[in-house]
Amino acid sequence: MKKLAILILLALELAVCGCGSSTTSSTTTNTSTSGNWEVQLTGGTAEASKLNFVTAFSVTNTGPLDITGFNFFNAGACFANGVNGSTETGQATLVTSSTNAVTGTLSFTVTSVAPAGNTLALTGNLTGTSNGTTTTTGTLSNGVVSGTWQLTGGAGDPSCTGTGTFVMCQGAATCTVI
Repeated sequence: MKKLAILILLALELAVCGCGSSTTSSTTTNTSTSGNWEVQLTGGTAEASKLNFVTAFSVTNTGPLDITGFNFFNAGACFANGVNGSTETGQATLVTSSTNAVTGTLSFTVTSVAPAGNTLALTGNLTGTSNGTTTTTGTLSNGVVSGTWQLTGGAGDPSCTGTGTFVMCQGAATCTVI
């Protein structure tokens, strides 16, 4: 009887100790992107309609964009091109499904240095595909962001205000919204 009681206690102890461990693995696929993105704005009038640009950045999954390049194609009176013409910031969220479809959001803000205070803010939804697995970080391909933009003028120039829509394409001169 004592041997049976000891065996039962030992089995109970093993069962209790096993409750704190887990053998599940991650089913999340990580995705990163880097390189050039071209942005075409539509809408706006006067100077606000001229602000198409190209940018280079990187990000993995979620977080601030690491912006490594930026240049307007036709900056106009609201922004000056060059190293000291503007400052750029951004944020992205990349969510990868089990079928490697990527969705998420992206925001991008350009603030002019000269003339001071003009702000172009873009907010949109991102789509694309990833080649990642649950054990490797994938690379985003066919990335497209579509959304809205708003230009506010800090220098009091009424032509540096406006709103519209935009499309941002990963590494391609033209793209379509998926």
